[in-house]
Amino acid sequence: MTLFPMFSTPVAGGSVDLPLYTDVAMDYDAGTPRWESGQPVVVTGLEAVKSWAWRAVATARYQWAAFSWSYGCELEALVGQPYQADTKISEATRYLQDALLVSPYITAVDVTEASFDGSTFHMRVELTTVYGKEGFYV
Repeated sequence: MTLFPMFSTPVAGGSVDLPLYTDVAMDYDAGTPRWESGQPVVVTGLEAVKSWAWRAVATARYQWAAFSWSYGCELEALVGQPYQADTKISEATRYLQDALLVSPYITAVDVTEASFDGSTFHMRVELTTVYGKEGFYV
């Protein structure tokens, strides 16, 4: 018996079969869930993991009582810091990896592009998941 029976623990040296991941589809341009006929659109697999990852990055960590402290991203901590551009890119990459690798469905996180447009920071994030690879912009 475990302290938290609703969470399974991985067996040492073995692999745990994950159930098919299901989530709400996102309209990434609008930043809102997609709806059809009054119901949220449900996606599975790679698109579902991408939806979860996009929301996790867009949610500030430690700010909302509704979320656990392991959910969300700390990118806002870089705002106003007097770091050099290379340091900001390095820290942003670390924050993204910390935020996204909590999911057992995501096995690797890479920032493939990073640039500044004035004071706005843009990144392309590539996820390696149990379903394949997918990318999105932050």
